[in-house]
Amino acid sequence: MARGDWPDWWDWELELSPHLLRRMVDRRFTEVDLRRMLSDTQRVRTDVVPGRWVAETVLRRHPWEVVVEPDPHARVLVVVTAYPVDR
Repeated sequence: MARGDWPDWWDWELELSPHLLRRMVDRRFTEVDLRRMLSDTQRVRTDVVPGRWVAETVLRRHPWEVVVEPDPHARVLVVVTAYPVDR
């Protein structure tokens, strides 16, 4: 999906899932890092789980993926997890 074609929910307020908060410690990144990754996203694609999306990005010059799930009722973008990618 090209940057100009991204859905409206991309700019919604973020909600960090409990799973993500645990992974942030394990994978050594902060909320500031996460927000930077999302702002530097190169591509967004659908996930294998319906209703979820994967943001392809970088952190410290290494590829990462951030899984998000828009919640239209609360109008928040839930960040499910984030992980480094070996390419």
